[in-house]
Amino acid sequence: MRIAVTGSIATDHLMSYPGRFTEQLVADRLEQVSLSFLVDELVLRRGGVAPNITFGLGQLGVGSILVGAVGRDFDDYRSWLERHGVDTASVHVSETKHTARFLCTTDTDFNQIASFYAGAMAEARDIELKPVADRVGGLDVVVVSANDPDAMLRHTQECRDRGYRFIADPGQQLARMDGDGIRKLVEGAEYLFTNEYEHGLLLQSTGWSHDEVLDRVGSWVTTLGPKGVQVESKSHPTVQVVPPKEKQKGDPTGVGDALRAGFLAGLSHDLGLERSLQLGCALATVSLEADGPQEYQVERESFLARFAEAYGDSAAGEVGAKLR
Repeated sequence: MRIAVTGSIATDHLMSYPGRFTEQLVADRLEQVSLSFLVDELVLRRGGVAPNITFGLGQLGVGSILVGAVGRDFDDYRSWLERHGVDTASVHVSETKHTARFLCTTDTDFNQIASFYAGAMAEARDIELKPVADRVGGLDVVVVSANDPDAMLRHTQECRDRGYRFIADPGQQLARMDGDGIRKLVEGAEYLFTNEYEHGLLLQSTGWSHDEVLDRVGSWVTTLGPKGVQVESKSHPTVQVVPPKEKQKGDPTGVGDALRAGFLAGLSHDLGLERSLQLGCALATVSLEADGPQEYQVERESFLARFAEAYGDSAAGEVGAKLR
């Protein structure tokens, strides 16, 4: 199954400040704030929705095609992804801008000062999908995840025009898009992905009823945090799956991306809806136990043992027959 994943590609720069930001603020000078402080820790993590999903697919032995825009500083990140089974040949490299970056400093009270540099991500709107499809011999499904809004709209429209099956996964960009844009993004998707908050926001922004959304998509997948995930459709009963219990809690960033990767891996192996959801939930739990969206590893036997504990030996046998 040839899976193209479009979306943001970014690096996270996470710093720790061994004090309190409030100690740096002068009450009567807040109209002209200038903070300067030393941090005692810096962690660089690979991120971005699209690479997180493709990395998760690679952990399950499924290759995929990354589609997005980066800067010339992408070489190390590219090498990492290719070592984990990701095709990066269709990534656009900007001549003038750096790869998108999220910068965040956290103090001892867990207050944060954060900023996001979109950088090269804006050039994703210039990417056409047909050359990608021509290069790999066609596309079976295109994931349109959070990205430059114009890029998201271009890619969903091209999917409709060229007959590519697609998954609409707007994520945090829902808050930036107007109702007309969201309606164009969603129309005709085989699967629509949202979390609980985005579920309500989509209804509010589009003015559609719940049933009207289901009239326009094949299935609506809503992630429910610790409660798992549910899928609604007019063509089948609602399916809900609860994730395996985590052994420990790490950084939750990227857990939803891991769920999507596991779900896509299940679909690529024709495992069916429920089993694919279970695979997604199991991979999400593994991701949750690590600090960082691409810091986990899937060890086949232990993964299948946990899968069997959560969903039964028969389900684990079906999945095990497909996983490399």
